[in-house]
Amino acid sequence: DSQAKKEIALTRSKSRRPLRSLALLAVMFAASSMSACQPAVASPAPGTTLPTAPSTQPAPTATAEPGLPADGLVLLREDITLRQVVETGFGTIKLALDPGSGMLYFLKPVEGIFRLDLSGDARPEKVADISDFTPEGQLAGMKFGPDGTLYVVANMRPSVEFTQAAVYAGRSDASGDFSWGTLATTEPYPASNTNFDHLFNGIAVSPDNQWVYLNSGSRTDHGEVQDNEGFFPDLREVPITSAILRIPVQAVDLQIPNDEAALLEQGLLFADGTRNAYDLEFAPNGDLFGVDNGPDADYPDELNWIRQGFHYGFPWRFGEADNPQQFADYDPSQDLRLSEDFAAVQTETYRNDPGFPPAPPALADPVINLGPDAALYRDDQGQERNAAAEGEALLTFTPHRSPLGLAFATDASLPPDLRPAEGGLSLFVLSWGAAGGDLGDQGQDLLHLSLTKQGDNYVAVTHQIARDFKRPIDAVMIANRLYVLEWDGEGVIWELTFQ
Repeated sequence: DSQAKKEIALTRSKSRRPLRSLALLAVMFAASSMSACQPAVASPAPGTTLPTAPSTQPAPTATAEPGLPADGLVLLREDITLRQVVETGFGTIKLALDPGSGMLYFLKPVEGIFRLDLSGDARPEKVADISDFTPEGQLAGMKFGPDGTLYVVANMRPSVEFTQAAVYAGRSDASGDFSWGTLATTEPYPASNTNFDHLFNGIAVSPDNQWVYLNSGSRTDHGEVQDNEGFFPDLREVPITSAILRIPVQAVDLQIPNDEAALLEQGLLFADGTRNAYDLEFAPNGDLFGVDNGPDADYPDELNWIRQGFHYGFPWRFGEADNPQQFADYDPSQDLRLSEDFAAVQTETYRNDPGFPPAPPALADPVINLGPDAALYRDDQGQERNAAAEGEALLTFTPHRSPLGLAFATDASLPPDLRPAEGGLSLFVLSWGAAGGDLGDQGQDLLHLSLTKQGDNYVAVTHQIARDFKRPIDAVMIANRLYVLEWDGEGVIWELTFQ
């Protein structure tokens, strides 16, 4: 197979970065170096002075658990009104807001795209079928550009050995009917054929409407060899995986190569070392953010400020902790961050690994979480600790929360503590929730982050706003209303209005 030989030769010629799968994607899709590195961002060490917390007003304190609906969703503020908008059905994964019409769209991987008129009866209308994109693949992401173009990400499997992604651009006419064109297609690249094939998913469009940014997830859990039943000997990551790519919005049938030199030459490789940035979002100030979940071990999940040319650590570092498998004396039997709950542990991919490639010279830090919430971690002795309660910072979140659903807030009608502080950002973040492990924070909730830029990073003050969702997966903010999509159960879209 000439294609296979090409891929193997390419990988062996590089000391490429070897990471984990978003357990979320494994569930959802079960049905079917960089040459230049930027300076590392300084991390606060235990016992040192923490960054200054953003100045915010105190949140209203609930005397009990207000707003408790019949299914168990708990609102932790008294100034939230809750409304069920619609049931989309189990397994719905994405929400997107049309900036022109104000209509809300949702995506089902093997069915297509649906539209909701929030000013009417919110009855779903199908506007695109899976067959409009790919006959044998699944949809995995969508986002509107500022001009109303809808961009859609799909993944295909041309063979058991390879996977491939495509990005489509859709424009609607006066009647709301879409016409679709292919923006870009990747070269087929080696699949691991495991739960750790994270594929392409997260997508964002630059505020100037010039670029489409794409997440390409890792094909490993933590940089281990994944050879796909021997078809790709000694293969870890490849140039096109565990990275943030960008393509021009004017592209037509662009071919995205699985070749690092070509990606750099064409300006397609934007940032490196992300495990699986399932959700990407531009902040009102133009900064790009992406979430990242850690491996099948108790290492923090991340929120990253994504910048061009930066390397975000995967698979050599998770949060600010080193991946121990890169060191010659690693003994998994002594690793107290491993839990038998997780697939990578059960399949013994945590092992002494003398072939682990050397790390890049500089790695960027995730956003710093000052708490008080989502700040649990597992220490080297295997004990659960609370960084915020101990006066320390975590980079960024409790392990296995699987953060996603980024939604920035700016509206002046929001409660004062939920508005952005002067020079700062106000961000809502969902948690799909832990797939295993026994840490006390299992996610499935809604967080609010007050973000302030300090030095070459951001710091966040984090509060839990609501909990006990059914695997919440995406969110859209409209004025003072947050729309939250649940993946599990009936796929409910909730409207949370902040008074």
